[in-house]
Amino acid sequence: MLTIKNLLHQYRAGRTTVRRCLTELYRAASEAPAGIWISLISEAQLEQYLARLERLSPDSLPLYGIPFAVKDNIDLAGIPTTAACPAYAYTPERSARVVELLVEAGAVPLGKTNMDQFATGLVGVRSPYGVTPNRLAPGYVAGGSSSGSAAALAHGLCSFSLGTDTAGSGRIPAAFNELVGVKPSRGLLSTRGVVPACRTLDCVSIFALTLEDAEILLEATAEFDPEDAYSRAAPKVNPLPC
Repeated sequence: MLTIKNLLHQYRAGRTTVRRCLTELYRAASEAPAGIWISLISEAQLEQYLARLERLSPDSLPLYGIPFAVKDNIDLAGIPTTAACPAYAYTPERSARVVELLVEAGAVPLGKTNMDQFATGLVGVRSPYGVTPNRLAPGYVAGGSSSGSAAALAHGLCSFSLGTDTAGSGRIPAAFNELVGVKPSRGLLSTRGVVPACRTLDCVSIFALTLEDAEILLEATAEFDPEDAYSRAAPKVNPLPC
């Protein structure tokens, strides 16, 4: 199982290597059903991530070698952002802040996922890149607009994925694919580098396999971003007395 806890245990116990694991997942992603991915990183880009991690110990980073997918309205440096509209496409030089934090922690993005165009839809079929398949219920919609991110995780192609949620775009595909879906409070996660649907409501959402993974990822990405006008520092909450 590709949970964060299990995969880290496999690396640290020497039962697999980051190169073996990510190479196999990259191959599986390349052969995945149509409608999940819009673009994958190149083999040369994958090698850059592998070379960095192979110089480090699996104990050195909290997300060492953890593969993830990125909705294609969230910037990933060097990979086109299309928001499922080829005419809109641009190639960012810098990743979205949430992606930067994950990569700094050792996670490896495998590619950009399909979505309802410009995140306006809740079904996962409004894309020129095809209809996103529902692994659990073939013939039914996968939900949207973060359809490809949910499907990539449900199909076992990554350990977690990023989507967005303005009016259900993260929660609905999480439910339709039996995944843990997190819609953070507005401003908790930076939206710098995210194509806006409604700037004052947009949130980067998280798809995970377990609640424990979701908590790990939320802690890794919840950071005040002075470059995001809508970012807010999380208040410190005192635990309730027992």
